[in-house]
Amino acid sequence: MSAAAADLSRPFPPEIADAVSGLNAARSAWRGRQGGRHGAARFPVPAEVARAVWHLSAALYPVRLGGFRGGAAREDDFVAEQLSAGLAILRDQVASELEYWEAHSREAFDDDHADTIVRHFAATLADARTLIDSDVEAGFVGDPAARSVDEILVSYPGAVAILHHRLASPVHSLGAPLVARIISELANSRTGIDIHPGAAIGHSFFIDHGTGVVIGETAIIGSNVRLYQHVTLGARSPLGLSRVTPRDRFARHPIVGDDVVIYAGATILGRVTIGRGSTIGGNVWLLEDVPANSVVVQPEAIRLGEAQAAGLARRLAGEA
Repeated sequence: MSAAAADLSRPFPPEIADAVSGLNAARSAWRGRQGGRHGAARFPVPAEVARAVWHLSAALYPVRLGGFRGGAAREDDFVAEQLSAGLAILRDQVASELEYWEAHSREAFDDDHADTIVRHFAATLADARTLIDSDVEAGFVGDPAARSVDEILVSYPGAVAILHHRLASPVHSLGAPLVARIISELANSRTGIDIHPGAAIGHSFFIDHGTGVVIGETAIIGSNVRLYQHVTLGARSPLGLSRVTPRDRFARHPIVGDDVVIYAGATILGRVTIGRGSTIGGNVWLLEDVPANSVVVQPEAIRLGEAQAAGLARRLAGEA
């Protein structure tokens, strides 16, 4: 290859050399602040976790999410192929996570620990399918704009987010929190719905519209619960900014009872309980428990008189 061709195939050599040097310095500074730890040789890769989720979703819903067209007689074979591919990728990513944790520990995991996690995870998939079916059915009942349950499954952001959560939750509880968090963040990046994989969520869960919903790690949500966009089930104070007890650490987020509806923009913070059958109105701010069968709303908006409206318009325009 001529010198000119080499320059075309690898442009900007001096800039790349400077960037490599700068990035080396940045890595060294970071590792120094982390006590000199270099971490593991491997780490879970989001793109690979996404591939695993695709195969697992295809196994859960061969036709609607997997694109299978081979007929009922061949369907189980297709599911087995997807599971084989998805679980193999998942096993590799879990092994990468365990290697990362080993770099920060004096004890090593058993050689087959990643296999054990994935075997137990595989045993949860039938239950996951049943839960997702109930979520999709709840969406169909709760949204008159939906034409079919299939439309909800393949296109609704709430269904995408909860499907990811039904996969991430057992991965989290089985001891691979980084891989689980990556699964949940894949959904967040697609939908704007942030569900921590540690949250416990009952059946028939529906998030309508969904953008901006946040559900924290220790939240507990009952069955037949419906949320709308920009609902936050959050904690009151970031850890590290105040002295915390075990309760503050492990019971930071709300408990939502069965049959609760929470409308758009509501913010519920701390270990408060929303009683069964309650309705929480839009833009409500809650820091206290709500008894069962309550209705909690903001005061209704008022209509300004003509003079007040004109004065407000002048203020919004920056006039004196």
